[in-house]
Amino acid sequence: MPIKHFRSRITPTLTQLTSPLKRQLGLSLLLLSLGAFSTTSAVAQAFPTKPLRLVVTFPSGGAPDILARLFSEKAQLGFPVVVDNRPGAGGNIGADNVAKSPGDGHTLVMGTVGTHSINGALYEKMPYDMVKDFSPISLIASAPNLLVVNNALPVKNVPELIAYMKANPNKLSFGSPGIGTSVHVSGELFKSLTGTTMEHVPYKGRQFAIPDLIGGSIQVMFDNMPSALPMAKEGKIRALAQTTATRSPAAPDVPTVAESVPGFEATTWFAMFAPANVPRPVIDKLNAEVVRVFKLPEVQERLKTLGLDPVLSSPAELARYQASEISKWAKVVKDSGAKAQ
Repeated sequence: MPIKHFRSRITPTLTQLTSPLKRQLGLSLLLLSLGAFSTTSAVAQAFPTKPLRLVVTFPSGGAPDILARLFSEKAQLGFPVVVDNRPGAGGNIGADNVAKSPGDGHTLVMGTVGTHSINGALYEKMPYDMVKDFSPISLIASAPNLLVVNNALPVKNVPELIAYMKANPNKLSFGSPGIGTSVHVSGELFKSLTGTTMEHVPYKGRQFAIPDLIGGSIQVMFDNMPSALPMAKEGKIRALAQTTATRSPAAPDVPTVAESVPGFEATTWFAMFAPANVPRPVIDKLNAEVVRVFKLPEVQERLKTLGLDPVLSSPAELARYQASEISKWAKVVKDSGAKAQ
């Protein structure tokens, strides 16, 4: 007897099973499903088992730090959320620390457009993989950068700045809180689109750059709006333009760079990530808490006064957005010729 004919006689298909066998198989599958659900639920309920550490990849005072501390103050997870500032290398030091932490959900990072989309194109050798080494949790907020200048610089708007830079090549320098930050790449994009030159001066954090901007050691900066807008309103620095395609409600009287330089757009964003391989129930629980905290009316009002736009998402939506941003900024970096020094 041919082998295939023999097998067909001894291996019944599901449709050939008797009704009792079908019922037994169905019951077994149901029990397996319930067991998996019970395990998933138990994992979520057991988390967290200790305080959480939320790493900020820049010093205190900037937008990532503000967002992290808002979450720390409002989170209700049964254990405190401790903010841990670990600045350096354009955010790579702090992000790498989280990438190499246990994947149990107790260590998180306030990721930025730099640490999770730009740096991979700027640095020849990254200490971590921006995608594979992390579990996305949620987008949190986006914001324009604000093009600000030293008060002594004789320019009042973007066309005047461009004209001054062309008349004085390489005379100006622009600061940033680190290589690969949106602040840095905004400046590189500006140079590329306007055909101008100025020197990039990276700092270990914005709090080190701002005194030099006020004092005149550097003359230009594309600072995060939450950091720069209050200082511009106080008259310590002059705001020329914002870097998003449309004007932010937080600064409706400040024009966009694109109004003078068509095609210019640079949005900074912030999102929460955990290390890779964190169990899905834990990610879902963290996502739910992030969404709850940043939907609180008092938190949303606080963000809007700072020029931050709340943008919340599912883990899958964040993963898709991150992929699109990696592609976008890789092109910007290539076209600008920017490199990590």
